[in-house]
Amino acid sequence: MTNRLAQCQSLYLRKHAENPIDWWPWSDEALFTAKADNKPIFLSIGYSSCHWCTVMEGEAFSDPAIAQYMNANFLPIKVDREERPDIDSIYMQALQMMTGQGGWPLNIFLTPEDRVPFYGGTYFPVEPRYGRPGFLQVLQAIRRFYDVEKTKLQNFKQEILGHLQQSVLLPASGQLTAELLRQGMDKTIRIVDSGSYGPSFPMIPYADLALRGIRFQETTEVNAYQASRSRGLDLAKGGIYDHVAGGFHRYTVDATWTVPHFEKMLYDNGQIVEYLANLWSVGIKEAAFERAISGTVQWLTREMTASSGYFYAAQDADSFTEPSAAEPEEGAFYVWSYAELQQLLTAEELAELQEQFTVTSEGNFEGQNVLQRRYSDQLSDTLETALAKLFTARYGSPPDSLKTFPPAQNNQEAKTKNWSGRIPAVTDTKMIVAWNSLMISGLARSYGVFRKPEYLELATTAAKFILENQWVDQRFHRLNYEGEASVLAQSEDYALFIKALLDLHQASLGLATAQESSQSPTPDTWLEEAIKVQDEFDEYLWSVELAGYYNAANDSSGDLLIRERSYTDNATPAANGVAIANLVRLTLLTENLAYLDRAEVALNAFASVMNQSSQSCPSLFTALDWFRNSTLIRTDVAQILSLMTQYFPAIMYRLEPSLPEDAVGLVCQGLSCKPTAHTQKQLLAQVEKSQTRGY
Repeated sequence: MTNRLAQCQSLYLRKHAENPIDWWPWSDEALFTAKADNKPIFLSIGYSSCHWCTVMEGEAFSDPAIAQYMNANFLPIKVDREERPDIDSIYMQALQMMTGQGGWPLNIFLTPEDRVPFYGGTYFPVEPRYGRPGFLQVLQAIRRFYDVEKTKLQNFKQEILGHLQQSVLLPASGQLTAELLRQGMDKTIRIVDSGSYGPSFPMIPYADLALRGIRFQETTEVNAYQASRSRGLDLAKGGIYDHVAGGFHRYTVDATWTVPHFEKMLYDNGQIVEYLANLWSVGIKEAAFERAISGTVQWLTREMTASSGYFYAAQDADSFTEPSAAEPEEGAFYVWSYAELQQLLTAEELAELQEQFTVTSEGNFEGQNVLQRRYSDQLSDTLETALAKLFTARYGSPPDSLKTFPPAQNNQEAKTKNWSGRIPAVTDTKMIVAWNSLMISGLARSYGVFRKPEYLELATTAAKFILENQWVDQRFHRLNYEGEASVLAQSEDYALFIKALLDLHQASLGLATAQESSQSPTPDTWLEEAIKVQDEFDEYLWSVELAGYYNAANDSSGDLLIRERSYTDNATPAANGVAIANLVRLTLLTENLAYLDRAEVALNAFASVMNQSSQSCPSLFTALDWFRNSTLIRTDVAQILSLMTQYFPAIMYRLEPSLPEDAVGLVCQGLSCKPTAHTQKQLLAQVEKSQTRGY
């Protein structure tokens, strides 16, 4: 027998549909029922590819005794954080206030009358272990506390709510100076350069700001070039990258970038592709970077692109080793035993694989091998042949003949379909605007650097899907489930999609011929759409009182405890940092100074954070870089094609059909333009100088 979650569209929620717990989705009805019945709310937040979410679903949430007590004493609500990041953000902040740490599954208890949190944790085992109490004992203690300790409960609620409310009020202080930008960049470069003593995450918002620091190398105290190059090599060589079939896993569990947490998230892959393309454009032309970009695009095309053109959200870390297996195993789709490698490869291929990759008879992950490269140069034909054999063993077909690999959309489908190779991990096939936008931007930038038409084609098709399908009743929506738009867009959807449209505008300027450009929307079309989305963003999410953008629209925030404005970066860039940079870029292309005024007001609203917690908000410093160093280059297609392959991170290009005779371009910075450049050398000198004037 299933519960209410069986009717939900979210894969994560449906994974809990057969739990004996009487789950509710987050809704007005659920919140009203909890209040009417005076039952504390047990709010559990996770996502479909979360390993420990899956573990808890199979353990505590499937336990009859726990379910019986839960159903009698609490109102249990499940939330997919990928559907409602605004809810997740509030209660993750509360959990971190309570415990000093966070993570998923996020399990937190709320008072029914006002949804204020009063206790929380992450993974709870059925029985006490890992230094954690058993979940039934936790539930009993929480209910007893709720019923008996009314004064303590009220005091604790007031303290937590006060901290949450205070967190959204930022003092307006500080100046947007060159020194502030310098401090933010130096701090971020140190973070990227410091390495890790535990799990290793891509942290691309940080890596991106560090890369921007390369052009100020004479004045930075730390080596931005070395930090940026090392991060790129860790990503492209490490076990975090799937060297057999492309795509990046979410992070590694170690400091050496060897053993990943095996889920593949679209948002990581979009950011990493853009970052590696930018590294290449700086002049760090490691063969491993180009191979990782190409392999990731092949994986995206083969496994993560819907027939209608949008990109799927994620692939699980766990997969079944055989159809009769009761539970999936972490990494089973990706790792290799030494015996398998001996069976699949010739002696010569295996010897070279061991020389170039971290392959041993003992393995590096539970007796199995995660492939990690030792070097970054081009792989030999022998190695490429060996990796193709491993691909064939995994997928059942060689890479050059397997153009599409239909996803397993749930565990039942994974176990029952007749797969030619290994049983694949489940793919979450929902479309998330923000994550698709990150991938569109990565593809657009890679097209600008490498000029591979398929990169721009993929990006264009995904963007057109969003434009054609994500507006319902003239409002932008965040998700799409098999053609059905769902959930009003949040700030990250607006900000990242506007960025993607601007990136497509820039990439399409470089189309060399009318024949090429006829295959996709014109640059003007992308700009017009960006302006329309920005108008809606400003209308529904701009904070008139505080400045900056709220996480959720003003007409869809009634169920939120507080209204947050995202400005700290996590695995994805903070919405306000991206949004402010967009405003500056729109100013350059439209000459509408209202955008620049809004950007300045927003930056001033977050200046105190940038001064006091520069390590938490690299995207705001990226926006400040745009604000202080933004440059517009008016030139022709030939110059754009040349300049776009180089790294000028605060520049926008505009085609200029009426340049003076013998002129090659016009460099405009702020509200003035430099003397017309008459040679490429002169143009390049002006461009380079313009990119460091505000530092």
